Amino acid sequence: MTELTESVTVMMKEFEKLPGIGKKSAERITYHLLRATKKDALALADSIRTVKERVRYCKNCYNLAEEELCEICSSGDRDTSLLCVVEQPRDLISIEATGSYRGLYHVLLGRVSPLDEVTASQLTIDALVKRVRTGKFKELIMATNPTTEGDGTALVITNLLGDFPIKITRLARGITSGGALEFANKEMIADAMQGRQSFLQ
Repeated sequence: MTELTESVTVMMKEFEKLPGIGKKSAERITYHLLRATKKDALALADSIRTVKERVRYCKNCYNLAEEELCEICSSGDRDTSLLCVVEQPRDLISIEATGSYRGLYHVLLGRVSPLDEVTASQLTIDALVKRVRTGKFKELIMATNPTTEGDGTALVITNLLGDFPIKITRLARGITSGGALEFANKEMIADAMQGRQSFLQ
């Protein structure tokens, strides 16, 4: 059996570390890049380097940004009375794709998960509570994923804001229980956003 070169083997092992990429997929990606032109392969490498050097979390909402504030927080076109809470930046992107929501966001950067040893203090929940208490929001939309952990995270936040005069709603269950926003189509998310309900009814 012909041995692969060390650099090719290292590349395959790096791809295997990515979520959803197994050994066979890592091999396919590696061989694709080996067949690609040097220009195309280095363009991918440069894009990864640029993202790691430039992208940070927005200091206000923790969305991905290249400046101190993300494009949404720095926009003058958003409804500043609405605040939508999501687990990850990719969930924000899914909601934005529907075009049905024009408020602001807060990204938790995860969810409370005792089994994974993720506690509320490891998320951006304290920053969220501070934003709500010092802002002029009328409604907080809990758009955590409809899973046990997502619901638990929403409950933690709701309890922390229990004495604050703000309406707290939850996306309607057009999103399948146990599912994830990133896998829902934009029509499902739009319906869930339009049909949101008061939390803890």
